[in-house]
Amino acid sequence: MARNVAILTVAQALAGSGMTVMPVLGGIVGAALAPRPDLATLPVSLAIVGLALTTVPAALLMRRLGRRAGLITSAIASAAAACFASWSIVAADFVAFCAASALLGANVAFTLQYRYAAAESVPPADVSRAVSTVMIGTLVAAWVGPELALAARHWVPAHEFAGSFLGVAAMYLLAAAVLMLLEPARSHDAKSVEAPARPLFEVLVQPSYLVAVLAGVVAYGVMSFIMTATPISMHVIDGHGVDDTTWVIQSHLLAMYLPSLVSGRIIARVGINPTMVAGTLLMILCVVIDLRGQHLMHYWWGLVLLGLGWNLLFVAGTTLLTTTYRHGERHRAQAINEFAIFGLQALASLLAGVAIETLGWSRLNLATLPFLAVMLVAITWIAVRPAGRRATEG
Repeated sequence: MARNVAILTVAQALAGSGMTVMPVLGGIVGAALAPRPDLATLPVSLAIVGLALTTVPAALLMRRLGRRAGLITSAIASAAAACFASWSIVAADFVAFCAASALLGANVAFTLQYRYAAAESVPPADVSRAVSTVMIGTLVAAWVGPELALAARHWVPAHEFAGSFLGVAAMYLLAAAVLMLLEPARSHDAKSVEAPARPLFEVLVQPSYLVAVLAGVVAYGVMSFIMTATPISMHVIDGHGVDDTTWVIQSHLLAMYLPSLVSGRIIARVGINPTMVAGTLLMILCVVIDLRGQHLMHYWWGLVLLGLGWNLLFVAGTTLLTTTYRHGERHRAQAINEFAIFGLQALASLLAGVAIETLGWSRLNLATLPFLAVMLVAITWIAVRPAGRRATEG
């Protein structure tokens, strides 16, 4: 249903505002409220922890209630969490801000299900385009979210950034209203619907499933590790201004989602594996540039390439994932994938604050190279497997 994809794209643009504001403001507000400098990134990390812990409950809740009810409930709850974040800034309560950040992160577990809802609304041949189309909504959020945060930063007098989260709350409520128009999806793959569900272990050990999960883990883990450390390295250590730091993160977020205009078509034309390779190589190039220096444009180019690589690797990995499970297996397979991705992302984010303080910017970047190398090996592994063995999967 093209209508569902359009509705999900608009809702993604609205609900994604919280996801794009936290990387910009989480570390800055955290640095102002935290009792120790090394805790500055804790709110951002806890947002990812909240996401990781909610991935399985989110999938199971939508299996029981349906996509529409689950997504609407989450959007409304997130509006309340954003108001709580605003209050915590007014109260100068670091613990409360951390709790609000975790709640906002929990919403992302639901927001990320938009791409699966879109994939289930179109024929198999159109999955990559549906996934990338919905992610265009996050492209809008990547621009509007930070702009809204900066425009509303002084809405609450004498409490900078408290108003930013009130603006985020309004965006969540608008998303809930848009999601009320969502219609139940019907499967376009009759063979998958009729086939009996396999034991979960049999689904999980498929090589294609494992590589699809690895693509998400590497894409999000490496991206989060570098991105979470960037505001601290730029603003706190190197002394770049808030506006420059915001511009770099905003450019990174745009680079993450702008390729969604074409990444679905790229995958359809050149294939999943070459697209994953291209994404991994772009992330490696990010590390190379980050090692060259810590001037403004080093940060900018590095984060832009990181975003571009993330998009290609993640969208291709998601497309590969949808080929590995049958209709009755989808919720459990998706839940395990989300938990693996965002559990590892949470760990990467938690380590980023400590790593930037102890290792420094250059060594922090170097630490990501082994994971990117493993990704290239895994892609090669499934690419050279005999066609007959690949055909027995899914």
